[in-house]
Amino acid sequence: METKNIRNIALLGHGNSGKTSLAESMLFITGAVDRMGKVTDGNTVCDYDAEEIKRQITISSSVAPVSYAGNKINVLDCPGYFDFAGDVLCALRAVEAGFILLTAKDGLSVGAERSWKYLKAANLPAAFVVSKADEEHGDYFAVVEALRAKYGSIVAPVTIPSSDGKGVIDLVHNVCYTSNGAKTVKGAVPAADAGHVEDLRMELMETAAGATEELMEKFFETMELEEADMVAGIKAGMKERSVVPVFASAAMLNVGTEALLQGIVDYVPNPAEMDGIDPNGPVLGFVFKTVSDQFGKYSFVKVMKGTITSDLSLRNVRASSTDKLGRLYTAAGKKMTEVKDACCGDIVAVGKMDWKTGDTVCDPKNEVELPAIEIPEPCYSVAIAPKTKGQDDKVATGLARLNEEDISFSLVNNAETHQMVISGAGDIQVDVLCAKLKSRFGVDTELKPARVAYREKIKGRVEAHGRHKKQSGGSGQFGDVWVRFEPQDESDEMIFAEEVFGGSVPKNFFPSVEKGLRNAVQKGVLAGYPLVGLKATLYDGSYHPVDSNDMAFQTAARLAYQDGIPKAKPTILEPIGLLQVTIPDANLGDIMSDISSKRRGTVLGMNAEDGMQTVEAEVPMAEMGSYTIDLRSMTQGRGSFSLKFIRYEEAPGNVQQKVIEEAKALEEKE
Repeated sequence: METKNIRNIALLGHGNSGKTSLAESMLFITGAVDRMGKVTDGNTVCDYDAEEIKRQITISSSVAPVSYAGNKINVLDCPGYFDFAGDVLCALRAVEAGFILLTAKDGLSVGAERSWKYLKAANLPAAFVVSKADEEHGDYFAVVEALRAKYGSIVAPVTIPSSDGKGVIDLVHNVCYTSNGAKTVKGAVPAADAGHVEDLRMELMETAAGATEELMEKFFETMELEEADMVAGIKAGMKERSVVPVFASAAMLNVGTEALLQGIVDYVPNPAEMDGIDPNGPVLGFVFKTVSDQFGKYSFVKVMKGTITSDLSLRNVRASSTDKLGRLYTAAGKKMTEVKDACCGDIVAVGKMDWKTGDTVCDPKNEVELPAIEIPEPCYSVAIAPKTKGQDDKVATGLARLNEEDISFSLVNNAETHQMVISGAGDIQVDVLCAKLKSRFGVDTELKPARVAYREKIKGRVEAHGRHKKQSGGSGQFGDVWVRFEPQDESDEMIFAEEVFGGSVPKNFFPSVEKGLRNAVQKGVLAGYPLVGLKATLYDGSYHPVDSNDMAFQTAARLAYQDGIPKAKPTILEPIGLLQVTIPDANLGDIMSDISSKRRGTVLGMNAEDGMQTVEAEVPMAEMGSYTIDLRSMTQGRGSFSLKFIRYEEAPGNVQQKVIEEAKALEEKE
């Protein structure tokens, strides 16, 4: 296979828009499979994971290579649920175009809008597929109009449903593809559709002509374009994102699938026509996906330069290691077929490599690192723990393995709150990870809200005495200190000072007093959270020439802390985050109201752009635990947000009381 005969595309769009069924139809009509699977039966090529079969949704993108007209088309079937958007962004690094599916009945969906934004951000060519054209109340042309209303005249239908519902008409090649189960027959445009087709063809010629000056001149001379010119115009326009083709499809009946395959070959740029791809350069590959499951570990590599062969050694730039390749495979869902090489532009799976998603692999003599995959910060955090005590390591090891596959979630062992906190894009993603922990690693887990890391601080100044005296035969222990405690704003760390006169406490015990206090401030007196912004000054005390030692003065300092801090007006500080939430104009009122009334937030400002509003606000982090789910509900999935910690500030009295009660209940439980 040569680079010019490769096409790499991603199927994108909302959940349940027909992506997996379309991939299945492509495999079936090209003979890659002899029986067409169904999502509802759990037997499709692309949705092979146990969780995908159980939930009947795509969780992880999978590769389905199909051969058509002497070309190899690598079809990447991507998840539609927003919780798995990280996987979509990884897949987009391996393709030259994205095909966004929307159904003939439901039209422009939130998932389609979001997919458009991903492709725009990646500067990749886009096309739309109006799927499920056979469904009752489906209206292909109404969907096209909705797309034009949203994205303008660049939206151009290239295949349309025939009026009898049995096939689709290719406006460029002026033929009708009629489907009868497994067979698709090419024939003349039905007489009933001829007039409408002629009008649409003229419209499409104008659109194609606008892609290049040369075609525009040609069109003005004759007011017509030949088939080859229309193909060239649509292809050029698609690459520049000035033409967005629209295809009609009813995948379950194999209607429109062959016409779509022809469209992919005709209009999608081959890899060599895109920047950064060079068949003749030194070998360079990008790991865009990792699978580590019961079938083994595979790294999926898009070949960016040169040819990858099974006897090569490649340099992993991130790991600073050179690895000898073993076996290479072409993947079709879970089915792996061994191959000897992969040409530039193709996708290949490499077995048993210690590579991670986002790694660059290259010729050891030509070290190059490609840009990392930019994935949104995880914004949904919960504490995860094993149901059976003592299995924490099993949970951590399992999640580390799952993280090789899915780089969009993170795991932090929070020493302060004594919780393992998993952060992802949403509750569905976390639920799937828990299910995989059970099925693959045999560990049952439970989820709880992640505890907020509060702080404590004093507002008053106090002088406190700590005296430790212990006599139990032989040498005893004696330490005696007077310490002044006061608030300071220079640092969260405790500032230690001494004003001892006359040697009442010898200098060699100053570090002992400081150490005792530094240990003490780890636990505040109200709810046990670390005490910050404290200045402690040792100003007096006494010692015993024999019984005084390091331990005695550490203990005395701690006693002074326990005596003084409760009298120094202690208070609880809560973490405040900077929230940036982007939502459609229509949701602005609801979001503002939610921030101020439900989340105790303060709106700082707003910015409007392209029918969207970005609201900036300061909110207590404690009120944001369920925001991912709430925002999805309030905006039907159209909203997105980022939240970054900025500072601590004093919590209101009722919040402090609640924090203290929760801490007490937790202590009693433990």
